[in-house]
Amino acid sequence: MRNLSRFHLTGLRAAEAAGRLGSLRAAADELGVTIGAVSQQILKAEEQFGRSLFERLPKGLKPTPFGQDVLKYLNAGFAEISVGLALAERRRDDVLTVSVAPVFASKWLVWRLQRFHEQYPDIRIRIDADVALVDPDTSDVDVCIRVGWGNWPHVKAEKLIDQRIFPVCSPPLAEGLRKPADLAGAPIIREPTPMFGWNDWLGPNGLDESILGDGPVFSDASLCLDAAVAGQGVFLAWETLAGDAIAFGRLSAPFPDRYATGIAYWFVTSKALPQTRAVSAFHDWLKGELASMEN
Repeated sequence: MRNLSRFHLTGLRAAEAAGRLGSLRAAADELGVTIGAVSQQILKAEEQFGRSLFERLPKGLKPTPFGQDVLKYLNAGFAEISVGLALAERRRDDVLTVSVAPVFASKWLVWRLQRFHEQYPDIRIRIDADVALVDPDTSDVDVCIRVGWGNWPHVKAEKLIDQRIFPVCSPPLAEGLRKPADLAGAPIIREPTPMFGWNDWLGPNGLDESILGDGPVFSDASLCLDAAVAGQGVFLAWETLAGDAIAFGRLSAPFPDRYATGIAYWFVTSKALPQTRAVSAFHDWLKGELASMEN
């Protein structure tokens, strides 16, 4: 490995990030430096190699044939270094950092964490409410709870529970909803960019969303649910979002049918790093809590 002393590692790191991410801007964001700094570091690396690693194109960087050969090994090498550093920095067995979508955290998880603390009083949990899937190999996050199709690369994803959808509304509004076709006369609460549509619930009932009228639009599901509690309309919800509000009588589910969308909640961890006792305990507890919803 003596040849490592002949090259600036910062230049190699900049080249690896730019090649993997496809642009100087993305590499600068990841490395926490300016675009100009990344460009200069790549130029220094190319000077040391005596050959160009990239073609500079209007749409970004394109590795040269030589660059493709070099970057392949740089990618693999820095990935291994990252795993090794994450393993060295892995926290104690009594601390757990969980990254979870804000809606799942606020409407379901935080209301149950006391039961986890009672069962595992020696494990301290830190909740990071975020929708982005972080890399558990290189971040301080031990576990991500995410909703989707589970096809994320380079992580281990175990299905927790299928997401099943159904209409919800305030109890007074539910009194006028005897059959699915009655939704045509109710205000409909909507999200701008939902992961599923009303047809996923109406279709099995022989209807489609063309029967639905207008209603208020809110930026996220949590606000939509609050609007439904306030009697502003009918919202297409799911168990972990609306289950507690239904159990406490703040919401009603006027129809019994609940349909899967193909989307599910997933327990996402590192493929490479060993699973700690805290991760195992949280996994088992979470599975048990979600299973109780299906019974």
